[in-house]
Parts: sequence; structure tokens; C-alpha cells
Amino acid sequence: QVQLVESGGGSVQAGGSLRLSCVASGFTNSRNCMGWFRQAPGKEREGVATIAYYGGTGYADSVKGRFTISRDNAPNTLYLQMDSLKSEDTAMYYCAAGYWMGYCSIDPKKYNSWGQGTQVTVST
Repeated sequence: QVQLVESGGGSVQAGGSLRLSCVASGFTNSRNCMGWFRQAPGKEREGVATIAYYGGTGYADSVKGRFTISRDNAPNTLYLQMDSLKSEDTAMYYCAAGYWMGYCSIDPKKYNSWGQGTQVTVST
């Protein structure tokens, strides 16, 4: 079972930046996907960005050009650099890991290991 621990959330004004981190342990398969997802109150969990074991990335349209996902494979640490934050980015952000099946899906249902979440609040 992969274990994931997020950190780096907080409160920031619109236009500001935050960097989220997620330390992962327990991988048994080096060919994996990791991703950041978020859930605002009253809304479904949605994909933000994904990254494959070899570094290939994918982003939701709403964050393209503002967020950057990256990872270090030794040790397994996932990052999300969030710039030009908007009030609509306010949500609980979760780190997740899943199997690579030729691509990394941005659908949360395709991921089977989750962190506890870290809150991001953007004020205007």
C-alpha cells in the first residue's frame, strides 16, 4: 500500500503562489502515475495535474500555464507549484498514486492511494 503525506497548503491572496509537496512511500511498481486533485465544498473531486514515472505531464485546462507538477524519484516526492492563484482555486488538495496503463488519467477514479489532503485558500 502506497502511503502519501501532503504539506504546503495555506492561505494566500489572489495572484500569489504556493508550493505543495507530497512524500510517497511503499511503491512496489516503478511504472506509476502520481497526481494532484482537489475538492471544493459541495463539488466533486477533480483532477488538477498528473505526472508519469518518466516525467510526462498532464493538466486540467483550468490550471494550464499557472500550475506546474514535478517529481523527484529518489526519494519519491511530488510537487505542485501554483502561481497566479485565483479564488476558484480554493479547495482541499490531495496527492494520489495509481498504476500507469500506457498513460496517466486525470480521472480521480483511476487512482487507488490517497493522502489526507492539504487546504488551499485564495482570498480576493
